[in-house]
Amino acid sequence: MANFDKLGYLNDDFRIFHNIDEQRKVFDYHYHDFNKIMIFLRGDMNYFIEGRNYLLKPYDIVLVNAGEIHKPSFLTDSTYERIIIYVSPGFIGTYKEKDYDLNYCFDRAKKEHSNVLRIPSIDISKLYQVCKELEHSVHDNEFAKELYQKILFLEFMIQLNRTAISNHINYMDSDMANSKLLEILDYINVNLSEDITIDNLSARFYLSRYYLMHFFKEETGYTIGKYITEKRLLLAKNLVHNGSSLTEACYKSGFKNYSTFSRAFKKAFKTMPKNASYID
Repeated sequence: MANFDKLGYLNDDFRIFHNIDEQRKVFDYHYHDFNKIMIFLRGDMNYFIEGRNYLLKPYDIVLVNAGEIHKPSFLTDSTYERIIIYVSPGFIGTYKEKDYDLNYCFDRAKKEHSNVLRIPSIDISKLYQVCKELEHSVHDNEFAKELYQKILFLEFMIQLNRTAISNHINYMDSDMANSKLLEILDYINVNLSEDITIDNLSARFYLSRYYLMHFFKEETGYTIGKYITEKRLLLAKNLVHNGSSLTEACYKSGFKNYSTFSRAFKKAFKTMPKNASYID
């Protein structure tokens, strides 16, 4: 795949799906500009996220932050079943007060350097029960359907965060990760506002220019330039959401001129930067 794509669009605060693939499929690396929660139900799958690889077990919870490149990979022809919840970062960000933050589980996973949570006996837990009720509510046409779905979603997030806070959870280590790739990805994400070039990265990580470009594309599905641009655009969008001016967001996210930033932003998000505060 020559270029890496953003997949899926989220026009709601959250959406839930129950997907089943009976036959082996090939998934390309992709990313979303919203957060993703997946409860893995069955299959024989590896899950690749930002240079890390996880061998999934039933009822593992996979957390993918907005902008993180990822893909599942079939190991056999077994059926792949999962519950997926897409979550608007803007929506979940409104539920942050002095005594709670519904984004805590995502932030904690980042600190633990793990995207996969394994919770003992989750299939008989309140968390899973609420998740199933939320799934069933999609087909519910009773009184106050949308309000009921929102209440169930918020309860699901509360239960997930309570579990994370109480430490009744295991943050799974990657089964296979290239330490050099992780160092490069961490460096890029920490220094998006700086001037990052292939020559800089090559010198910093003691890799030839050609090897670095080939290695990065092979491991991530991205060219280095494409990866940096996408990460900068997501950073810029978040800066505007949080009150930065367009010019400030442009330069703080590492773009060198506004016209380049504006064109890239419109291509990625199908709208001009001035409308960034209205999209999730």
